[in-house]
Amino acid sequence: MLTMIITVVLAVLLIVYALRATPVSVTPLMVINQKESKVAPQKRWVPVDSIAPDVARAVIAAEDNNFFYHKGFDVDAIMLALRRNSEQSRKVYGASTISQQTAKNVFLPPNRTWSRKVVEAGFTVLIEAIWGKARIMEVYLNVIETGSDTYGMEAAAQRYFRKPAMQLTKSESTLIAISLPNPRRFNPAKPSPYMLQRKEHIYEVMTKMLETGWYKNIKSIKKIKVNYLEQWPVESRE
Repeated sequence: MLTMIITVVLAVLLIVYALRATPVSVTPLMVINQKESKVAPQKRWVPVDSIAPDVARAVIAAEDNNFFYHKGFDVDAIMLALRRNSEQSRKVYGASTISQQTAKNVFLPPNRTWSRKVVEAGFTVLIEAIWGKARIMEVYLNVIETGSDTYGMEAAAQRYFRKPAMQLTKSESTLIAISLPNPRRFNPAKPSPYMLQRKEHIYEVMTKMLETGWYKNIKSIKKIKVNYLEQWPVESRE
């Protein structure tokens, strides 16, 4: 039994380490969705420096304000979600970080069980330790579901705006980021009134981040251009 456990642990570590510098070509969600829809997924892996910087900024502003500060789990966001959920029962608030979402998307099926959350937490710790923030963001931007049978920012840019991800504007980047919680419902090319209102809020967050002069050295993956990473802001906490 002990030998089996050690073997599994070593295999997991090897897989996580191997994916720190190679494209993630398929995820469990892609396989499940393709089996159900019978449609080949639209996806194309591109390096993070081939995606407009505003995409990463918008995603951080919309999904995980503390991305550069936490070690995979945002305790403040978790406590806020628990409080909100206890106060009302109509809408369920979540607190998954970009790191948690990446771990879930890459390694696990989309079922909602406590056992899966425990395994997800383990993978989150591993990718934070082995990949680092830059690689986590690169993988996230390439595997996240961005529409029906569509995955990653390059495929989303081509589908909704007929251009490569590197040419996405601030508005287009933000609308894609807003659609991520429900990419099959929201269409970045045809934004609803809610999406337009939400976009203005994300703009405010992005502007605040830029005005505070936040920068952080996250050169954890050498192949990613330093000049691109230096454009990634980190909100000052002074």
